[in-house]
Amino acid sequence: MSEDLRAYLSRELGQDVQPWPPARWNREMLSLAAWYYSPALDIARARWGTAKAGIEVADKIPNPVLQFPFQYSTPNPGPGAPFTTGPALDIPIETAHKRGYRVDQASHLSEAARLNIANEAWKVRSQVRDALLALYAARERIVSQSRKAEAEREIAAMSRKRLAVGQFSRPDVDAAVLADTQAQSDLVATRSAEQDARAQLAAAIGVRAAALDGIRFDLDAFGTAPPAPPAADAQREAIFHRADLLASLAGYAAAESALQLEVAKQYPNIHLGLGYTYDTGTNKIAFGLAGIALPIFDQNQGGIREAEAKRKEAAARTAALQDTILSDLDHALARYRSSLEAMRLSEAYRTDARKQLDSQAASLAAGNTDRLTYAQAQVDYQTSEIAHLNAVVAAQQAAGALEDAMQRTLGQGVMDATPTEQETRQ
Repeated sequence: MSEDLRAYLSRELGQDVQPWPPARWNREMLSLAAWYYSPALDIARARWGTAKAGIEVADKIPNPVLQFPFQYSTPNPGPGAPFTTGPALDIPIETAHKRGYRVDQASHLSEAARLNIANEAWKVRSQVRDALLALYAARERIVSQSRKAEAEREIAAMSRKRLAVGQFSRPDVDAAVLADTQAQSDLVATRSAEQDARAQLAAAIGVRAAALDGIRFDLDAFGTAPPAPPAADAQREAIFHRADLLASLAGYAAAESALQLEVAKQYPNIHLGLGYTYDTGTNKIAFGLAGIALPIFDQNQGGIREAEAKRKEAAARTAALQDTILSDLDHALARYRSSLEAMRLSEAYRTDARKQLDSQAASLAAGNTDRLTYAQAQVDYQTSEIAHLNAVVAAQQAAGALEDAMQRTLGQGVMDATPTEQETRQ
């Protein structure tokens, strides 16, 4: 773990990270690490730097033009040397606030680029969250499926023994063996899923998978799901905080400034001409207008119509994005509420299965139940554990979709989705 990463985490968390490296990495710290390493964010920051430089270009005052006219006269009409020469300046003066409109346009484009950093940051954070959820699900399934596989193996072994003494039929034994084989296969697949989740997490952070070796992850937060927010609050969060929507609005503002600039171009710029001329023995000092473009034929109507069309396009794009956001939000909120209900039902089923297991354990201890019946109760309980875990994971996935729709976290304090400008690695 680099000291630069430690300094970055300390700055973003507002406190020194002790010990280093941390004993356990939670979702917030891993998201910050992903922001630090993410190449997508590096690109977004670079684009913002380019956009900010565009403001300086737009604010530039046109430079005067220095001219050195030279003319040789034959025959010579005057008493002096037979040539005309001297320096002259062409000083352009922009009118109708054109430079201001250019600066406004560049400023809005810079703001859109800055907001794109926030949007990319949220995507990275979402990828980290999904990878951690996959890791949590795999690890919890390994625990339950290991116990289930152990019980299924015990049932298969006891079934064979009972077949040998004539207490079981062959189909019963085959079913027990098949269940045992399936349980072992599920356990192997889940262990493979854990490795895939670690690789997914490493890719989300922007490091190699080997860099996560020996790191402990704090996944406890995935065991519970916060209540669904009211629809009005969720819509307000989405409309006022979605970085992509705010960036689209900044793009519309840039299109509006571009239109104002095109309208201003109907008014010609002024060119002042100052200079000294030696004209075959005569010294001349010139003051006056070097030229004014007369808006007689075009009046920049083509440029205005094009800018109006682009503004209309930006408005339509923003409206479409807002409609999409609200539609996705409604779907995500409904999905999350239904997943919470499914999780509640699975918890009730697991509680009943636990009672049944405890009852069978008591009967076994009292000699009223055989070992095979108790092993089957263990399988049933672990099945309920896996079903409940699936419901929890489904609820967390729905919570993630709802968070993405709002670009805000549920439950705990909201972490700003915008990395600071100082995050660029030195």
